[in-house]
Amino acid sequence: MGILTPKISDITDEGLSLSGDLTGDELGLTDADVSIRGTMSVGLELRTIERTIYVTGVMEGTAGRQCVRCLKEFDEPVAFALRVVYEREVKSTGLAGKRDGGRKKKVATPPTVEEEEQNDDLYYFTGDHLDLAPMLREQVILTSPMHPLCTNDCLGLCARCGHDMNGGPCRCGVEPSGGPFEVLRAMKEKLKDAGRR
Repeated sequence: MGILTPKISDITDEGLSLSGDLTGDELGLTDADVSIRGTMSVGLELRTIERTIYVTGVMEGTAGRQCVRCLKEFDEPVAFALRVVYEREVKSTGLAGKRDGGRKKKVATPPTVEEEEQNDDLYYFTGDHLDLAPMLREQVILTSPMHPLCTNDCLGLCARCGHDMNGGPCRCGVEPSGGPFEVLRAMKEKLKDAGRR
């Protein structure tokens, strides 16, 4: 029970407010997904309109990242709003097919679902409880940067010696760096010199 598995019957006409602090383990996050430092503060508001459950809220916390340029570990604040929709999963069984055909069509193609999918992420539930952990886990992963940087002006590592350029220049910077076509230029000069002789 608790914040991750609210009972659907507890969502009244006024809605249901949930809040608390969740660890990465409770959300099902691994270090390969996102490394959460401490806990994530979660505040959610659940509302039911007809058979659809709307979940809005915010999540805040700190994530451990590794800079893609200099490979340093750093902590980054995480804060985002979420807005998702839950629909009851419709099982297509032989018994459901024998029920009222018009009702089945209405459930299979509700007109509001397509509109909601454009703005809100759509999830499905079964039973009399929602399982919010998979949705929250997915939202944390989706808001993580693809290429985390410790700072926007991170200089990264030297391509030759691996020195962290944020700490100052390395000795490789003094040497002239030939471009990828330097060998071709040298060969061209040799051919010109040979042709003059």
